[in-house]
Amino acid sequence: MKFTAQQIAGILEGDVVGNPDVEVSKLSKIEEGIEGSLTFLSNPKYKQYIYSTNASITIVNKTFIPENGIKTTLIKVDDAYMAFSKILEYYNSVKFIKVGIEQPSFISDSSIYGENIYVGAFSYVGNNVVIGDNVRIFPNTYIGDNVTIGNNTMIFSGAKIYADTVIGNNCVLNSGVIIGADGFGFAPNDDGSYSKIPQIGNVIIEDYVDIGATTTIDRATLGSTVIRQGVKLDNQIHIAHNVEIGKNTVIAAQTGIAGSAKIGENCQIGGQVGIAGHITIGNNVKIQAQSGIGKNIKDDEIIQGSPAFALSDYNKSYVHFKNLPKIVKNIDDLEKKIHGNS
Repeated sequence: MKFTAQQIAGILEGDVVGNPDVEVSKLSKIEEGIEGSLTFLSNPKYKQYIYSTNASITIVNKTFIPENGIKTTLIKVDDAYMAFSKILEYYNSVKFIKVGIEQPSFISDSSIYGENIYVGAFSYVGNNVVIGDNVRIFPNTYIGDNVTIGNNTMIFSGAKIYADTVIGNNCVLNSGVIIGADGFGFAPNDDGSYSKIPQIGNVIIEDYVDIGATTTIDRATLGSTVIRQGVKLDNQIHIAHNVEIGKNTVIAAQTGIAGSAKIGENCQIGGQVGIAGHITIGNNVKIQAQSGIGKNIKDDEIIQGSPAFALSDYNKSYVHFKNLPKIVKNIDDLEKKIHGNS
């Protein structure tokens, strides 16, 4: 798909300096720009490349004034970085626009779907499913019975959505996501074996939630596992049964959250964090990577370590962690000296 400089300027509310009819069909870094590509300049470190780039169009700040001759057509905007981000978002949305139901696929006669949906080949949609408008379900996706999917949600190839799951509007579920699998619930028997505890709840995902590839969210034992509005989950995260994650919280890859943990709003959780079950983490909490959380955390805390404690205390302690061999040697030398003089 091709766009002219004039069309792009219209999207960005910018001004064209150069040929308004020049066309682009791809994006590039400014130092790697080729004919037919669109790039941007916002960081002064890369200013030199605007005089040599072969990109057909370059987005720049309105304050930019060339000091030498340039070949590229300019689109001047208030903030080049934000404008290019807007173009990336627009490009991404256009790239994934698909409509229609490909064959072979299966959609139960009892299911209801809205306008302009896309269902890719080899997908399965179960009984009593409700799918909103402009939903895109890519090939090899499984949608179980009684699932509800809101408007403008996108589900990529290979996702598995178990029965009774509720997914809101404007969500993105990436490839390999599994929503609604059984929670890890087993009761020990007298002979040392375990009996499975039925998991009969569901998963509720509110609006504007992004879920990374191969992330898993378990259904509740009773009630619901809940992912609130605006939550962003990275790849390869595990969320256990009956967990609740507050709105606009972001979680990095390989984090594991045990059953019935409650996480507040606007939290930032680093990669490889382990969170124990049945604890509460407050709002606006920041947890550094590889931390282990085994107790309740109050609002606004910044913590690190395993078990985790206040970041400022951790950093002070780390100075001593690194010097432990030297400290031990000094103590040994001091003891030898004391005993030698006694």
